[in-house]
Amino acid sequence: MKNKVCVITGGAGSIGLASAKLFLEQGAKVLLVDLKEEALATAKKELAAADRVDTIAADVSQEEAVAAYCKKAVDRFGKIDVLFSNAGNVGVIASLEDYPMDVFDAVYAVHVRGAMLAGKHGFPAMNDGGSFIINSSVAAWRSDAGSYAYVTMKQAQVGLMRCLASAGAKRKIRVNAIHPGPTQNEFQLGMERDLGRQTNSDVTAWLNTLIPLGRHADPEEIARCVLFLASNQSSFVTGCSLRADGGLSL
Repeated sequence: MKNKVCVITGGAGSIGLASAKLFLEQGAKVLLVDLKEEALATAKKELAAADRVDTIAADVSQEEAVAAYCKKAVDRFGKIDVLFSNAGNVGVIASLEDYPMDVFDAVYAVHVRGAMLAGKHGFPAMNDGGSFIINSSVAAWRSDAGSYAYVTMKQAQVGLMRCLASAGAKRKIRVNAIHPGPTQNEFQLGMERDLGRQTNSDVTAWLNTLIPLGRHADPEEIARCVLFLASNQSSFVTGCSLRADGGLSL
């Protein structure tokens, strides 16, 4: 990864930040993208090698913002080698008849439109032989009632990944998806608390009984899988869904 230019959306979140740390340890240059400047400033303080890190606030669902973060990466560090489309939002769990369509549209805008725009503007800014990674979820392999937005968009990302893999192949750009299971971070635990209040139960403990390995992942464990897909260790891997879910999708 030495001197590779890496862009990470959702870069202030736990998986994005853990991935940035590993990339930097391997000698990469990293542009962190997230929605709020304050979160990016806090994230940057946790990273060493400040001369190889930059940040930009951007709404990944807006085409102009995506074009801007790709341009900043190229202007600051050079053409992109790795683009990790990691930004996400939660949605809600609700019955079909009560599901709020504004929430459905908002989850689509970040997960699917955001990844599509990352490909549309990222590919022209990438070096041949680069790596494009989409952070999907174990939800792509499940069909949980009530989670209409999140499950739908995570499955949609798989189709998008496969289309992008076909498009990128002529330039040897590899495109893959990572599918984390429940991960020990605020994004996941917030969803579990919300569901727990609705069901009057300990959802975290219940999920751990469903995961064959018996626990949530650490963000660093997911980041190591991202590093594999980003690096030349995965040089003959494209169009792949890597399930880092502790066996939950078995």
